[in-house]
Amino acid sequence: MIKKYIGSTTKEYTSLIEALDLEEGDFRTSDFEAFNPGTLPIERKNPVISVTGAGGKTTMITRLAWEYRKKHIPVIVTTTTHMKIEDAPWFVLESSMEAVMDVLSQEGVAWVGIPAEEGKMKAPPGWLFEQLLNCGCVVLIEADGAKRLPLKVPAEHEPVILKETTHVVYVCGLDAAGKPFQEVCFRPALAAEILHKSITDQVCPEDILNLAFCSKGGKKGVLPTMKYSVILNKADTWEREQTASKICSLAEMRGVTDILVTALK
Repeated sequence: MIKKYIGSTTKEYTSLIEALDLEEGDFRTSDFEAFNPGTLPIERKNPVISVTGAGGKTTMITRLAWEYRKKHIPVIVTTTTHMKIEDAPWFVLESSMEAVMDVLSQEGVAWVGIPAEEGKMKAPPGWLFEQLLNCGCVVLIEADGAKRLPLKVPAEHEPVILKETTHVVYVCGLDAAGKPFQEVCFRPALAAEILHKSITDQVCPEDILNLAFCSKGGKKGVLPTMKYSVILNKADTWEREQTASKICSLAEMRGVTDILVTALK
């Protein structure tokens, strides 16, 4: 489920690409087998989408990657922090642009990183990252970590958003609402400081909205040149949809409408 609340109306989408207004432009290729990255016009700005926050970042990135693949648009997935490694042919866990291009031509997608501890991958080396950003493909970056909690407030060194980023998508889980910050928020003391609350207070809809649009929260590190969107994820119960509707109503009163509500699997 992907929807957007605007006043009393609800608009539903079947595609995250459409819902996030991610322009396809010249990124379509007619045939994966004929895909040759060297022929892409790299002088144009390819979408570089950094995903931050908590409560479904990897799920959202995976959904976007397969939407692009279905549209025959080659896409690279990587991280500036850590991502889980899966036993799949589209993972490239070596510092080789040639290997990345081989996988892209075969699979249409490539997850790129260097093996790290606990079955995860970390960011590729800087020289390879630069090539990934300039090869002409859509690039999806997991730019934050949250220890599987639904809410996140970044520390001083977080998130890691590259200057080449064109879009920032901040994700938060609606399952945080109604529970104490200390149970559902990564770095709850920072959230309490920003919101002038205690870590034992329950998260309310206004808290989620305030954190999402705070310069010390969701908008930390977001430059004016980057398009910023918020996704309220895990709206898979009636109660959570009601919470999302309340957040969107509060946001609209502040002139903010670029919020999506999702239940991504």
